[in-house]
Amino acid sequence: MNEANIHQESKYFRKVQEYLGEFVYGGIDGAVTTFAVVAGGFGADLAPGIIIILGFANLLADGFSMSVGAFLSAKSNQENYKKHEAIEYWEIENLPDIEREEIVDIYKAKGFKGELLEKVVDQITSNKDLWVAEMMKDELNLMEETKSPFKIGLATFISFILVGFIPLLVYLWTFFNPSSINVFLWTSILTAGAFVIVGWLKSNVNQTSSLKSISETVALGLLAAVVAFYVGDILEKFFI
Repeated sequence: MNEANIHQESKYFRKVQEYLGEFVYGGIDGAVTTFAVVAGGFGADLAPGIIIILGFANLLADGFSMSVGAFLSAKSNQENYKKHEAIEYWEIENLPDIEREEIVDIYKAKGFKGELLEKVVDQITSNKDLWVAEMMKDELNLMEETKSPFKIGLATFISFILVGFIPLLVYLWTFFNPSSINVFLWTSILTAGAFVIVGWLKSNVNQTSSLKSISETVALGLLAAVVAFYVGDILEKFFI
């Protein structure tokens, strides 16, 4: 493998890592919501075909809704940052003394004083871009979102669909290839496996304990499924 190919693969890997958080949380939501639909349908003793229809309707509608929400949230954050950044540039141009004092106060709070404080403030205020960046970070506590809102929404949608499809896999397979296996049991096993993998990925994103992250993710899916199962079981007695 030549150097150009290695560089290209490294760049691709970094891009995947950049959107891993969106993939993980989209996948968790996809698996939880779809498995809850399946568990609710099983609890209500619905026919497999009905469960498949409800599952796919939920998968596509919720996946689209979540991805649009992630896109709009990221876009709103970017627009909010740019709006406040423009305000800071205006204040530096028109109220430089006041803005300089704010930098002084910020770095005093960090422990700078005397000649060192003056040098740091002089250095920062000598560059408008650096000056604004400091004000955005330390005064307004705003960090610029560098990731593409579209890619954030796309990563969320793809992961929601891919992981959310797993609870429907066995139902879909046995619908076209009838067999005597316990469909819900195998669905639960496959979905638990998906939760384990996604939980492990979440631990990498959050830099937390793998065991803790996996346990939390599996417990979340189990709780949602138990609630959905009993709701389906109770409502089935009233409406079916």
